[in-house]
Amino acid sequence: MVYLLVGLTGSGKTTYATQALEPAGAVRLSVDELVHERHGRYGVDYPEHRYFDLEAPVVVEVRERLAELVAAGTDVVLDHGLWLQRDREEWKKLVAEAGGRWRLLYFPVPKDELLRRLEERNEREDANALTVTASALDDFYERFDVPEGEGEEIVAPGSF
Repeated sequence: MVYLLVGLTGSGKTTYATQALEPAGAVRLSVDELVHERHGRYGVDYPEHRYFDLEAPVVVEVRERLAELVAAGTDVVLDHGLWLQRDREEWKKLVAEAGGRWRLLYFPVPKDELLRRLEERNEREDANALTVTASALDDFYERFDVPEGEGEEIVAPGSF
């Protein structure tokens, strides 16, 4: 099984992956952690506008690794936002072509709660603590395609 996690920054994807899915045996693949390992902290060690250029080769690597794990029969959790419907469809297709099955887990969180979480998280310096301002979060909302009719399952805030 491949768990495809969908949600904005701060919605709980990594927490769910590390507390529920990894302990159950799934291998977690995190694009953000690999980008951080190679390039440092978003908006601190490199300008925010460079993120997508730095992320692109990591996504290719993660796609290859995911396909290998699926072909080997390993459960995988893709810890990546999957903000765009077209991206979600590409990952689902990759999983199916590698012989796997997917579950699309969506983490909807109200904006005020995301802001509260991000204020706390902005104080950290780890790979999963991208500094996000309120205006950046507004931009994220504008670019996010809410999954509807894509086979998504809702993971409610506070349910894990």
